[in-house]
Amino acid sequence: MIRKLFRPILGAALAVALTASGAFAGSLAPNQTLGFGNDRVLTFTYGQNFSCIHQPTDDLDFNGIMADADPGEFQRPICQVATEPKIGPTGAAIKHVAHIYVLVPMFSVDNDQTSADAISCTNQPAGTVCGPALGDFLKSAFGAIPEGFKTTPLVSTQCPDPGLPPGTCTMHTSRLDLAPALAALGKIPSPAAANIFTPTPNHSHVIDNGLVEHKNPIWWEVRPVLVLDQADWPAADGSSGITSVKKMDAAEKAGNAIEVPSNFFLFFGSMMNMKM
Repeated sequence: MIRKLFRPILGAALAVALTASGAFAGSLAPNQTLGFGNDRVLTFTYGQNFSCIHQPTDDLDFNGIMADADPGEFQRPICQVATEPKIGPTGAAIKHVAHIYVLVPMFSVDNDQTSADAISCTNQPAGTVCGPALGDFLKSAFGAIPEGFKTTPLVSTQCPDPGLPPGTCTMHTSRLDLAPALAALGKIPSPAAANIFTPTPNHSHVIDNGLVEHKNPIWWEVRPVLVLDQADWPAADGSSGITSVKKMDAAEKAGNAIEVPSNFFLFFGSMMNMKM
């Protein structure tokens, strides 16, 4: 009975959040997304597709053959969470590559136990863990289906783009390999022995204060940040939650968020949204 009463309240709250974000999202071009930085709502404009780096001695498909001797490793993008190359897409040392922090809501607002609520397999490539199978795994690993992996999340996110299905976002990869991250979190045996591809989760973005007005596109290393506490999740209009790197760092220090690297890079420029 409580859950039946709770869902309409959640729906109303989500509708308010989506209305608040509509003023921003409605003006986005097809190659743009929203982001946060310095407690402001930003607009990111993408100049080309993503890149996921394989270095010669990597073995991102876990078949025991290094990438420089394994052509088959390059026939599908392997965008891997918790694997970090030493260089970015231009060949610059990784320490010189800007960071985009991808916030993933790894909490469940309603303690969701319905496996079918996980991101569906519609339009997902073969080999992707999705639909009820993904839901079963998430319940086993995390106790419930996080909002980041729901077809219809109960929090507002900046990706997927408004009106488009989960697992999509302009110029992003449509799926990620979570195997190394799940091994590091103790959710599967370590080291990982096989790829675990899932749809790219629902997420929002944060960048460093000094880069919020960087209109010329550059490469950014995607650093996923698993947000564990709903109180830290950013409101669509940037009025609360993690809307700056300072607030993100505070959540990480409190144990309410976990940051990991990746071999996944995006190419975009940023500007402050003047509608705030």
